[in-house]
Amino acid sequence: MKMAVADSLEKILSLVELLRYRAFKHPEKRVYTFLSSGETEGSHLSYKELDIRARAVAAFLQSLNLEGERALLIYPAGLDYIIAFMGCLYAGVVAVPAYPPRLNRNLLRLKNVVNDSNAKAVLTTSTIISKFEPLIAQTSGLSEVEWLMTDEINTAIAGRWKEPEITKDTLAFLQYTSGSVGVPKGVMVSHGNVLNNEKLIQTAFELDEESTIVGWLPIYHDMGLMGNVLQALYLGSTYVFMSPVDFLQKPYRWLKAISDYKGVLSGAPNFAYELCINKITEAQKETLNLVSWKKAFNGAEPVRYETIERFAATFASVGFRQEAAYPCYGMAETTLMVSGGAVSELPAYGKFSSEELEKNVVSIGSSEKDRMLVSCGHAWLDHKLVIADPKKLCRCSADRVGEIWVSGSSVAQGYWNKPEITESTFRAYLADSGEGPFLRTGDLGFIHEGELFVTGRLKDLIIIRGTNHYPQDIELTVEKCHQAIRPGGCAAFSMEIDGEERLGIVAEIERQYRPRGNKSQVSSNENGQNKVLEEIYSAIKQAVFTNHELQADNILLLKPGSIPKTSSGKIQRHACRNGLLDGTLSAERGLTNG
Repeated sequence: MKMAVADSLEKILSLVELLRYRAFKHPEKRVYTFLSSGETEGSHLSYKELDIRARAVAAFLQSLNLEGERALLIYPAGLDYIIAFMGCLYAGVVAVPAYPPRLNRNLLRLKNVVNDSNAKAVLTTSTIISKFEPLIAQTSGLSEVEWLMTDEINTAIAGRWKEPEITKDTLAFLQYTSGSVGVPKGVMVSHGNVLNNEKLIQTAFELDEESTIVGWLPIYHDMGLMGNVLQALYLGSTYVFMSPVDFLQKPYRWLKAISDYKGVLSGAPNFAYELCINKITEAQKETLNLVSWKKAFNGAEPVRYETIERFAATFASVGFRQEAAYPCYGMAETTLMVSGGAVSELPAYGKFSSEELEKNVVSIGSSEKDRMLVSCGHAWLDHKLVIADPKKLCRCSADRVGEIWVSGSSVAQGYWNKPEITESTFRAYLADSGEGPFLRTGDLGFIHEGELFVTGRLKDLIIIRGTNHYPQDIELTVEKCHQAIRPGGCAAFSMEIDGEERLGIVAEIERQYRPRGNKSQVSSNENGQNKVLEEIYSAIKQAVFTNHELQADNILLLKPGSIPKTSSGKIQRHACRNGLLDGTLSAERGLTNG
């Protein structure tokens, strides 16, 4: 059994060696602090404590002969998740981050992940097992797996741990994709992939061991795990965090934590910045000091120019600088981050002709109808970005929109147990030059003056009468056309009707605009509210036609929280389309079709 600790960061080949190194160098330094209710310090871990508890979990797993197997991690937000994740790596067990079920529909996803990964165990807490035991027992695929409680493991067994043989190519964990455009797939992420991406993040953001990270992003999602939890470990710094639910209930908590703990790095998808703009009061804002916030990353969904402008203007008085806004690009298949701009510089923007983009042509625009796009910067370290024709598989000219292809050390090993999809997605070569292999991201974009601009998802692209339309453009139009439509609660997609491609739209409306009472008991007040629904419907049709010259053939207005989303909050447009077609989405009465 080898127990030596690396004497420098450059010699480290695995996350196990990384934590051992940090525990040796800074044993008493606090690495993770969890905020109960998003406001008060509930619990924390030093590097030494994390190492001991991870070794105890590993020794327990090794006693069950689970080395080399997969184990699902199902925990609430908090330290137990991190301990179990590191415990798996210490044991040579492939971790499979997941999230605790809340509704019956979530059990199906968990069942699918268990089956796909062929997991032999589920690691969780005694509280979750007691709460969901009846559901687990009734769900085939979950009831057959061994459920293990790690929160009751005695740290005294840490001394029984046997360090596994790990190289940089050893599989560390399976990061299941969000499923925004299909069935989730397990991305095989190696220890080397993680270390390379953490170095990329550190380099791009210019971070060091004094850079405190603050956040709320789910640990089961790649942005929360890689960008926050493991980046703090890589830096030797500190991560202060709360649960996603606590943030969503009160967005002020996020910015207050950044203010209180002098956070340097913190970020989220675009919708979170919108929530802060709309939900944080003037009185709350006066308690904030955001001067320390140097890097506010924005990714995982389309980054909107208007959001960055409004957020910077809203919080400038309490120290936030627009230069801190940091749009970036990445995905689970690249471990996390691929591209971003230069720290302390304003994000790059560009206005491009909407009419030309519809033809996959890049042309500078100037009219109000043209599209303002935010740059996601450039590739870092050994990574390379190429724009390729998705059909001809050759490099596009500089004035053409194409599929974004990526190469570099952060590109993962492929999809678990899916060799054919792995080959077509992770082993692409340019037909004109033979250069490769590249990862085909499925995202559309172009490179202009060295900056990457992402225009949409290849599979989400709406093509009607031979013209391309990006769904996020239509969704933004719908969101702006009436105050009743919830921000981030809209989906646009194409659907075939009578052999023709037509536009479908689903949109959530705010609670105060919903009709009340039973259908058989319509009050005069409800009649008035139904008129409001008719007004919303008309506003959507008019706005879509005016801005995109499209007829919205099918519009469905939904109750809040009805739109299918991925675990990271992305709209599942394909699921919305299917729900509209088969009638499974919860529509407001009176308006189901245009």
